[in-house]
Amino acid sequence: MNEDKGSASSGPRVNEKISSLKVRLVDENGEMVGVLSQKEALERAYRAGLDLVEVSPNADPPVCKILDYGKYKFEEQKRRAEMRKKQKIIEIKEVQLRPGIDKHDFEVKMRSARKFIDDGDKLKVTLRFRGRELSHQELGMDVLNRVKETLQDIAKVEHDPKFEGKRVIMILAPLK
Repeated sequence: MNEDKGSASSGPRVNEKISSLKVRLVDENGEMVGVLSQKEALERAYRAGLDLVEVSPNADPPVCKILDYGKYKFEEQKRRAEMRKKQKIIEIKEVQLRPGIDKHDFEVKMRSARKFIDDGDKLKVTLRFRGRELSHQELGMDVLNRVKETLQDIAKVEHDPKFEGKRVIMILAPLK
């Protein structure tokens, strides 16, 4: 039984920190008791040797539960850590190409691109033009269309090809 735990900033209100006069009480067995005064609910919690914890403060009246606050906090912390562990950070991997890329070089680049997308990462395809290649932009667009066709079974175009100086950039995202 902990009397001075909990505050609005560090989690749910506990015991005397609960400001509402009436609360909807759930007992230590998880059964709904009903609407009681805050004092009655607190007395029941003390008799059970546990804490009164406000689990749903926005309800009218707020829902309070009789439980061991230390154990509740530990379980919440464990659940949050588990959720953080399951999160996947999506990175953007890049593949750089040239307009006159050879067939075999293209296949090698597509194998690594496929691997990046299979890992759940986004793919930035950069096509660099040098010198007079810029006057044959259609060759570059053909290469980007080949990339789209090659990866269409596992990726979708997130950003269409766009010129940025002497480069064309296209971003692909994995299909869900």
